[in-house]
Amino acid sequence: MDTARKFKPKTILLWQKVADHPEAQRIMRLFPSAQVRIIEHQRKSPSPEISTAQTLLAGKRTLMIGQTSSFVGRFDGRLGANLHCCPYYKLVPISNGCPYYCTYCYLAFVYRKYSPFIKININYDTMFKQIRKTICLTRKKISFNMGEMLDSLALDHITNLTDKLVPFFSGFSNAYLMLLTKSSNIDNLLAIEPNEHTVVSWSLNAKDLIELYEPGTASLSERISAAKLCQDRGWRIRFRIDPGILYQNWQAGYADLIQKTLTDTKPENITLGMLRLLPGHLRLAMNAYGNRARRLCDHKFVKGAADGKLRYPPKERINFYSFLIDMIRSFDKEVSISLCRETREIWKTFKDRCEPKKCNCVIW
Repeated sequence: MDTARKFKPKTILLWQKVADHPEAQRIMRLFPSAQVRIIEHQRKSPSPEISTAQTLLAGKRTLMIGQTSSFVGRFDGRLGANLHCCPYYKLVPISNGCPYYCTYCYLAFVYRKYSPFIKININYDTMFKQIRKTICLTRKKISFNMGEMLDSLALDHITNLTDKLVPFFSGFSNAYLMLLTKSSNIDNLLAIEPNEHTVVSWSLNAKDLIELYEPGTASLSERISAAKLCQDRGWRIRFRIDPGILYQNWQAGYADLIQKTLTDTKPENITLGMLRLLPGHLRLAMNAYGNRARRLCDHKFVKGAADGKLRYPPKERINFYSFLIDMIRSFDKEVSISLCRETREIWKTFKDRCEPKKCNCVIW
């Protein structure tokens, strides 16, 4: 069950420079039972008395309201000599994570002790100025991915960001907003007029894996229902089956996922990826999530990609992708299929079956 709409922070960290801002006051009124602390700095020093794992879990119930000087960041697609990824711009109005407890989430390791909170950056005027400036630099199609550093919709009922961003992007001929979510929190999207300049994508996984490794997120059926409602309303939709995770009888789980998804919806793209972990994340996840993380990591991972992450061996990745592509094609002969952050070796294997320039995070 999707728990995002029931999110209630235990603590609100209110940066003193925005304490009187109308948006900060509006958000705080939503959570009258939260303990509010006025803070002088937006970066929190680690406490030697609390472990990194404990800090991570406490951060899921801590909301910071502040500002940022950088909403837009360029990702040039360069992850090393043997990895493929398309360039795009990252859009980060909310940072440091989300209220979900996904075992494999790399953001947990990236932020660790220094940013153990969910942060809403409310200086939206700066955000829109930076987006406009970035768009003016090119006449080519340009993608703003609001799904890499946050879940795009989990807290949308609190921020109402889609109400602001969707109409804004409709005013440009070459700029596109890419939303990615594990949520069913689509009330705002259903209430506003869709347009071609916003694409809504759902991160999907096998039903058993969602229940085991993605606590608090929308169930598979909730995500598919939300996608269908959005598509019926007129929104462009995509799916990202990532991270693929191997387990006993995984073929049955992923076949069920694809059958249920493509029976009810017709996405314009499906991007496939497999579990990849930073080595240090393994220890953090096991300390925070215990047996759940141990089961996730109970596999012989290998290095070999330029980003230094741990992955399943190439043969197992090829078998996984082959199975999913065959299943997808049995339901949809036309949808574009791509791979997420895979090596050139894997891409070469699927050069006739996947499209490297048509993946989840970019427009074409």
